[in-house]
Amino acid sequence: MAEGVLEIDRVSKRYGNVRALHQMTFEVHAGELFGFVGSNGAGKTTTMRIALGVLAADSGEVRFDGQPVDLATRRQIGYMPEERGLYPKMKVREQLVYLAQLHGMSTADARRATDAWVNRLGLSARRDDEVQKLSLGNQQRVQLAAALVHDPVALVLDEPFSGLDPVAVDVMSEVLREQAARGVPVVFSSHQLELVERLCDRVGIVRSGQMVASGGVTELRESGPVRLVVDTPESDGEWATGLTGVRVVAIDGGRVTVELGEDGDDQQVLAAALKSGPVREFTRLRPSLTELFRNVVTEQGAS
Repeated sequence: MAEGVLEIDRVSKRYGNVRALHQMTFEVHAGELFGFVGSNGAGKTTTMRIALGVLAADSGEVRFDGQPVDLATRRQIGYMPEERGLYPKMKVREQLVYLAQLHGMSTADARRATDAWVNRLGLSARRDDEVQKLSLGNQQRVQLAAALVHDPVALVLDEPFSGLDPVAVDVMSEVLREQAARGVPVVFSSHQLELVERLCDRVGIVRSGQMVASGGVTELRESGPVRLVVDTPESDGEWATGLTGVRVVAIDGGRVTVELGEDGDDQQVLAAALKSGPVREFTRLRPSLTELFRNVVTEQGAS
């Protein structure tokens, strides 16, 4: 396996009769941003906790650089839990220095790294404030600094954009891109699918503890159902009804949106449209990640 790859290999976990994870498998390459998406309770947080050793898997293995992740490796991974793991009464700077030391940094190095990240994340004016006195957005920035202060070899972030305003989202996005650019594998979960689509190299969609779709954003979008928009200004759009393998999604005057089934043919659609009169537009739509997520989860839920 290539250097710097974080692997989740056939990891399973049960809580009594509840199957939290079943053969969860994916990998995050060096320098890659991997978006981990799914509904609440799908298994994202459990996967991340197992990767960091917070929970033990029933079976399967987590590897980094081809080797099983042990305590020494975990100390080198930056982890950002969904529920903030900060000491509320500690001041920002002293807390980050302390956490950096727990990861093995000397006091001098911990202070230098803390000051750099406090400045980078716009927290300089609050460095001597207790965490509990910060806004939720600033607490989130401190939590990110805690994940980064020890110069991690990999980043595992659970809902890092939750509660952030647009400016803070931009700052965090830039930081994650910078980390990936220096070769760090970055995996993060988020319900903000538009952000995931814009930011990530690859995406994994998880449902009921299983990975149900994974790949590059463009690859996943192209794998979704084919939709066509056809504008026939001199017709009422009824020409689209009854075509084999074609489902009419919407008709707005002469503007028709259809979805092709397995036996649908875009040329058949075009020919039918031309019979009704001039065609002003014939466009293939690619589903957004949000639409793809909805389709995948719905299909899997119905199976």
